[in-house]
Amino acid sequence: MSELIIGLTGGIGSGKTTITNYFLELGIDVIDADVIAREVVAVNSPALTAIADHFGENYIQNDGNLNRGLLRSRIFSNEADKLWLNALLHPLIRVGIIKQTKNSTSPYCILVAPLLIENNLLSLVNRVLITDVSEITQIERTMLRDTSTLTEIKAILASQTSRAERLEVADDVINNDTISQQEIKELVISLDKKYLSLTKMV
Repeated sequence: MSELIIGLTGGIGSGKTTITNYFLELGIDVIDADVIAREVVAVNSPALTAIADHFGENYIQNDGNLNRGLLRSRIFSNEADKLWLNALLHPLIRVGIIKQTKNSTSPYCILVAPLLIENNLLSLVNRVLITDVSEITQIERTMLRDTSTLTEIKAILASQTSRAERLEVADDVINNDTISQQEIKELVISLDKKYLSLTKMV
């Protein structure tokens, strides 16, 4: 098991994937909460069956997978449905995170979780690394990379912890607004050295 668990978070479109890829290049294990969230609703899983029972069979695609776009639209327009879904999935995701962090073999590991703060996962990490960008940048990047409408993106932003609240819990911050890829890489290399030194103090 890793000596330290670093929680990496940031709002939608803040560049978390770019940063985690650089940690992976350095041989650091990355546990992705979004990947675990997809695994718990895999085809024929109990959670997927519960979703179909609650929302209807049309939320399951012909190939047996969850219709994520339809579900996302539903929960961002209905608070009760969102709370129901969170109550179903969050405990399962938490179990998956704990299992994977325990199986990590690098000196420290990165837990990347967009909702690290919102889903009360701070107790699972030793330090928090925030990738920080402006809301304008978040909207621009998200609209470029997927099919979400501006209304959907703003709903997602409203559901996430504010930029100020994130920065309040940060131990380390990468400002990813106007920084180059090379500068991000150099910052990750610097953080890697810092985290490795911290593992020797645990």
